[in-house]
This record gives sequence, C-alpha cells and structure tokens, in this order.
Amino acid sequence: MIFKNLKRKDWFFIVICICLVVAQVWLDLTMPDYTQKLTETASRGVADLDAVKENGMKMLLCAFGSMLCAISCGFFAAQVAANFAKTLREKLFTGIMAFGNGEINKFSTPSLITRTTNDVVQVQMLIAMGLQVIIKAPILAVWAMCKISNTSVEWTSAVIICVAIMVITIATLVLIVYPKFKQIQTLTDKLNDTARENLSGVRVVRAFNAEEYQLNKFDKVNKDITYNHLFTSRLLGLLMPVMTTCMSGLTLAIYWIGAYLINKADIMGRAELIGNMTAFTQYAIQVVMAFMMLVMIFIILPRTMVSVKRINEVLNTKPTLKYKEEKVNPKEKGTIEFKNVSFSYPDSPVPCVKNLNFKINSGETFAIIGATGTGKSTLINLIPRFYDATEGEVLIDGINIKDYPEKQLENMVSLAPQKAILFKGDIKSNITYGNKEEISDDDARIKTALSISKSDFVDELENKLHAEVAQGGTNFSGGQKQRLSIARAVFKNSEIMIFDDTFSALDYKTDMLVRKALKENLDDTTVIIVAQRIGTIKNADKILVLHDGEIVGLGKHEELLNNCKIYKEIALSQLSEDELSGKEMK
Repeated sequence: MIFKNLKRKDWFFIVICICLVVAQVWLDLTMPDYTQKLTETASRGVADLDAVKENGMKMLLCAFGSMLCAISCGFFAAQVAANFAKTLREKLFTGIMAFGNGEINKFSTPSLITRTTNDVVQVQMLIAMGLQVIIKAPILAVWAMCKISNTSVEWTSAVIICVAIMVITIATLVLIVYPKFKQIQTLTDKLNDTARENLSGVRVVRAFNAEEYQLNKFDKVNKDITYNHLFTSRLLGLLMPVMTTCMSGLTLAIYWIGAYLINKADIMGRAELIGNMTAFTQYAIQVVMAFMMLVMIFIILPRTMVSVKRINEVLNTKPTLKYKEEKVNPKEKGTIEFKNVSFSYPDSPVPCVKNLNFKINSGETFAIIGATGTGKSTLINLIPRFYDATEGEVLIDGINIKDYPEKQLENMVSLAPQKAILFKGDIKSNITYGNKEEISDDDARIKTALSISKSDFVDELENKLHAEVAQGGTNFSGGQKQRLSIARAVFKNSEIMIFDDTFSALDYKTDMLVRKALKENLDDTTVIIVAQRIGTIKNADKILVLHDGEIVGLGKHEELLNNCKIYKEIALSQLSEDELSGKEMK
C-alpha cells in the first residue's frame, strides 16, 4: 500500500480534515431546517419578523461556519498532499539510487523520471481533492438520504431513481476509461523517451538532415497520446451534463410531486407541505451535489490508480545487489582478481564475457583492448559491482566484492567513465564531487588532479575553478570534459582507478602526457585503462586482449605482438612495423 508512506503528522492532519468535513456537512444539512421554518412562516401569511430574523441569522451562521470549515480543511489537505508527494519523491529517488544497472534498464530512464514526477503529481492531486471531496461526498449523501427518508415516499423514490442513474453512469464510464489511462501513462514514458533522444542527439539529427524523420517519430507518439486524452476527456465530459440533467430533473420531479401532494392536502396542511418541499429540494440538491463531487474525483481517479501502480512497481522492486553491513579488513591493497567469471545481461541467452581468469597486482597499470562489442566495458562494470557476475567471483584485495559494504567498496574504486559525465555547478564542485568535507580553492589535491589530467585550460577561464558547468557539461569540448572527468577520478585518490576509454577525445600528445603523469604521481595506485589506441596502452605493465568476450591474450606489448594474432592485427591497423618496434611516440 502506497499510503503506508504517510507520516504520523500526516495522519493527524487527516483526522483533523475528517472532523472538519463532518462539521461542514452538519452545518450544510442544518440550513434546510431553517429554510423550512421560514417557508412555513411565510406560507401561513403571518408576518413574524422576529422568527424571520432569528432563522435567517442562524442560516448565515451555518453558512459562515461551513465556509471556515471548508477553508481549514483545504489548508490541512494541501499540507498532507504536499508532504506525501515529498515523501514519495524521496522514497522513489532513494530507491532508484540503490538500483543496479539491471533494474534501471528494466524500467528505462524516461519511465523512472515520469514515475518520480508526473505520477507523483497525480497522487498529490487526488489526496488534495480527496480529503475534501472523497470524505465529504459519501457522508453528505448518506446523511442527506437519511433526512430525506423521513419525508414523503414519492419524493424519496425520485431521489433514489436519480442516484441510481448517476451511479450506473459513473461506473460505466470509469470502467471504459481506466484501460485508456493506463495507456496514457505508458505513452507518456514513450513521449519522454522520444523527446530525450531528440534533444540529446540534436547535433546528429541536424548533421544527417533527419529533422523530418525524428519529427515523424515524435508526431506518432504525440498523436497516440492525444487520441487517448481526447477519448477519455470526451467520455468523462459526459458526466457533468448527466449530473446537471439529473439535478434539474430531480428538482422538477420534486415540485411536480409537491404540487400533486399540496393539491390533495387540506388548507391547514398545505403550509407544512410547502415548507417540507422547500427543505426536501435543498436536501435532494445536497445529494446530487455529493455525487457531482464524486464525479470530479472519478475524473482523475482512474489515472491516479495507474500512477499508484507504477509508483508501487518501483518502490516494491528490491535491488538485486545485496551488500554486507560489516566492514572487512583486507590484507592486500589494490589487487583485483577474476576467477572463472562469466556474465550475461538479463534476458540475453548469450554471455557477454565468459570464463575470465586474470589477476592485477597492486600498483600495476593494466590495459584492456579489443574490438567494439567484445565486452570491455562489461568487464569494467563488474569491478565496482554495477552488475554481479553470473558465474565465478571478482576479488578486490583478496576478498569477494560481494562481501564488502557498499560504501567501503565505493571508496576503493574511482571511475572515469567512457562518456564523460559532468554535473551542473562549477568546475570545483565537479572535481570534488561526492566529497563531504569543505575543500578550499588552494587545496593541493585539486591542483594535483588538474596537473595530472593536464586541465591547463581551467586557469585560462575567467572564474577558474568557479567557472560555470552547464548540465551535462555542454559548454565544454569533448576533450575538456574527459580531462575534468580524469581529474575527478584522480582527486578521489582511490587505491584502484579505472579509465574506461577516457582518453579517446584527447590528442596523442595530451594522451601521452596524462598517462605519464599518472605513472609518476600514482605509482602505488592500481590503474586500469580501457582503450582502442595501441599508443595509449603499449607501455602498460599488462595488456589484456578480449575477443568475443573471451581472453585471447595477456602480457606486455612486445609479448602480445609475437604471440597474439588479434592484438597484432589491431596494432598494425593503427601503427606501422617501425612505430611498433620503436619507443613511444613523442
């Protein structure tokens, strides 16, 4: 149940709302009693002004009290709805942050964004309206019906027939639109996905003159969601006309029945009947109004129920990666070992990597190379435990990574990913990302990180470390983003540093200078480099060659040239025989 996330304060406010609604209904249903007395007084032809003033003043007090209750109830309902939405967003975000890559891929990024924003807003709207309307409507309807049942059978029958028509209409329309609302939320995910794809790839779209193609893709999803919205809106649009017709028809029936009863009554009983008819009319209107309020809820209820289901799917999804709580004390530092490791992505029958066996010693520079799609990034993702190996085990410092607490494992590994990710803020906040202590601009660690990554361009910026970084780092070039990503990994100063094709956007000279600085300044740190360039990895202590997810070569550059056909083919496709046999190019 999603409502188990309501806090104690929220439940207290809900109780207050219920009390205020009951008070409001009592005041609303008390006013017709005074209307009846006023009508009876006027029907008898007695000019009793004191009675008119007394009953009129009581009616005004009831109306004023009802207004105060409604305003107060609205205030507390808004508090509950806003607080609950805040709690839901926090729970969703916290849960998503704990997801592994498998869970995120299962839902998709656009869907998770929609569930955290749009779906939560739907629930918030329902609670804000529901605490005022869902509670009030049934109480008002039942209470008014009880008052009506004490009067004429004919009048009561008219109300029951009217209520039956409204209930059947509401139930029928809700059953029809519910599946459509489910489709709308799914289509909203697709719309977000298409828009996100277009925006992130806008340069490629323009470069290939594919604006019309992308527009057609967006237009198709947009038309689908528009059609569903129009279908549900048109159907639900029938509710208000039906309710208005029922109200007008009921009023007409009450007066027609009243005229018939008054015509049959004696002169003395007519005044009482006229008073009863006036009061009954107001009670009947209150009953219809209660159902009209329910209509407002039923307009948003189907979509909200879909949203609740989607939110619960995320909240009830438990991360497949389970971490131990107790901190471990490894005897080694900076070592990594793969023992018979194989990994298959969910729903994929073919392993992406298989039977991996190798060990990286502390302080080594370990390189991984292979053709596109051979499993290099997959192998790297197993080290910080973004995924768990399907078979075998991955050891860091001689201990299975599954035995490490989450924070301890995260502190041991620093990663500069294949796609350089920068966050909105400034350069300093990106380099010191995740650090909880206060860092001064003159901190030696920042200077070291910038020096090793050869991020000299930072000093040339107007605000230097405090230069603005746009979302995604779109105001920097690819090479600048990669150097800042390298600087962030270096600043973290973990015992293991992974550079997943992080040098691809650097020119050969900068590439060489960065690797040289890494070797000179981080000689006790285990460095893993994934690259496509032979020049980037040829001086590594060990080079692992992957082909179709399997190890086909492991050793130094010279060894692999002699005994690994795949490695030699890659090398010769980039460098000549003379360049391969010589020292590193400068």
